[in-house]
Amino acid sequence: MFDENFPKGFGSRRGNRVELRVMGVSYSQIQSGAYALILAEVAGPMRLPVVVGGMEAQSIAIKLEGITPPRPMTHDLFVSLMQAYNFQLVDAFIYKFEDGIFSSELTFIDSAGKEVQLDARTSDAIAIAMRCNVPIFTTRDIINETGFTMEAAMDAADAEIAENADWKDSPDADDPKALTEKLKSLRDALSKAIADEAYEEASRLSNEIKKTETRITSMSDGKNRENNG
Repeated sequence: MFDENFPKGFGSRRGNRVELRVMGVSYSQIQSGAYALILAEVAGPMRLPVVVGGMEAQSIAIKLEGITPPRPMTHDLFVSLMQAYNFQLVDAFIYKFEDGIFSSELTFIDSAGKEVQLDARTSDAIAIAMRCNVPIFTTRDIINETGFTMEAAMDAADAEIAENADWKDSPDADDPKALTEKLKSLRDALSKAIADEAYEEASRLSNEIKKTETRITSMSDGKNRENNG
């Protein structure tokens, strides 16, 4: 939805900005009932954790997983309203961190070329930016104050490796028929979760489907190499 023909000067405080991408959403280990949204520096190793509520986490997660809900969510409705009135979102900007709270703004351009900035909760700003496929920025100062490096994220990577290892050690890990049946069950469960608007469960199932598909593909590639060898 971002138009490259718009002047690059649009948007506030564009100097000294760092572009981010959405890396994922997980349960918050600090705040009960909340989620941790992890933003990754596009051109560097830093990660930025943002605590978000359950509804916002669901909205971000289903967009990450490419899930289409049967009815539009609030952020989808907001984007439809923008399009109806010819507003174009330019970017989302996390411009301040104070008292443990991130402050963000959305920059729009109307049909007459006028720039409009609106304050927004960071979770809302990111969910909307994802739906409009526009960049997300913050400042270097905020990255330095609240971010962490790739080295600190290795524990999460090790946990995922261990989870995959557990599956590889299971009795069905090398059984193509069992994997295919598991994949079908997962897809059926995903369809039901979407129909029931249980988006958190849908996100979890989508991740499990990807892991199972990867395992099936890996087994198929290995078999082909054996046959060609």
